[in-house]
Amino acid sequence: MSSRRKRWLSIVGIGEDGVDGLSPVARRLVADAELVIGGKRHLALADPLIKGQRVSWPSPIADILAEIEKARGRPVAVLASGDPFHYGVGDLLMRAVAADEALCLPQPSSFSLAASRLGWSLQDVAPVSLHGRALEGIIRHLQPGARILALSWDGGTPGKLAALLQARGFGESRLTVLERMGGPAERIRHAVAKDFDLGRVEALNIIALEVIGPASAALSLAPGLDDSLFEHDGQLTKRDIRAVTLAALAPRQGELLWDVGLGAGSIAIEWLLRHPSLKAIGIEESADRAARAARNAATLGTPDLEIVQGGAPAALAGLAAPDAVFIGGGLGDAGLFDAVWTALKPGGRLVANAVSLGSEAKLIGLFQQHGGELTRLEIAKSGPAGRSGKVFVWRPAAPIVQWRVTRP
Repeated sequence: MSSRRKRWLSIVGIGEDGVDGLSPVARRLVADAELVIGGKRHLALADPLIKGQRVSWPSPIADILAEIEKARGRPVAVLASGDPFHYGVGDLLMRAVAADEALCLPQPSSFSLAASRLGWSLQDVAPVSLHGRALEGIIRHLQPGARILALSWDGGTPGKLAALLQARGFGESRLTVLERMGGPAERIRHAVAKDFDLGRVEALNIIALEVIGPASAALSLAPGLDDSLFEHDGQLTKRDIRAVTLAALAPRQGELLWDVGLGAGSIAIEWLLRHPSLKAIGIEESADRAARAARNAATLGTPDLEIVQGGAPAALAGLAAPDAVFIGGGLGDAGLFDAVWTALKPGGRLVANAVSLGSEAKLIGLFQQHGGELTRLEIAKSGPAGRSGKVFVWRPAAPIVQWRVTRP
């Protein structure tokens, strides 16, 4: 029965060539619509066809859903750039309208057009949207030899990206700025990041980036980043312990981590670096440490780390339920374990590290009550003995007791 529902909402992709690039079906749907929604640029491009009421995107854009709901069952057309379901409004619209009530007629996306202009294979390219997102989000993709297509926020994005590349040791990288693709004003220009000077760039542009630089300038793809990459005041889960902790947390696609006692943010940041679908909330009582963790997140390409400043367990109230929880300083606060254990989803993982004997005793008590696994981690690194600098001995770090448990 659902397959026979009337498709009253038309989502029409439109390019810089305007009406000329639309299929006969798309033209008819726009012309027959009683309500036509789109950006001012889209409405202007489709102007010869529009006979119904015109509505520009409101701010915030989600407010349009109420307007669409009022017109339910009547012919409505939404105009969008290129492919509405590739970094477009399609996802937003599907929050209010069932898929079998809508008909989407996409055009080639900006990514597809850019790849075709350059002769790049899309399956070998990292597509990134910087539109409405922090520029630092591209850092995780900066690997020597990588090809990236980045959708710009505005005309200033290419210059800002060039400056970021230069600052991170990728100044030799090649940027191609493609403006207003598919229309009569299309323009394609090339530059090297360290010498970037293209003058005025149209707001509607996409950047094709060929990353060139030493391997040492890129973030490792494995967990356990060098400690020197993090700004910290001593409260930092060290590299070797961090790698083991990430393995214990076992991130899976789309999961949410609570990092309770965020400190420098190293665990949450490395969690986010494992996959772009992952999410993390860091809870930190100290304002200085929260600010420091935010700086680390931006520097290391995870500006989407959400930070809640406040003491746990009170600061946990109202947060989305986690799939995994990390507690780095043991379980010293009264009621913290109960709050975390109650919030943790069934099948979720909790990992707690303890250094002091008091925290270790608490973990042992919880292990005896809830099961799981206790692991003692002891790391020793070589260091010079005496003044000669020719004799080396092992210098052990304080042992870490780690408790890993899965909630039934």
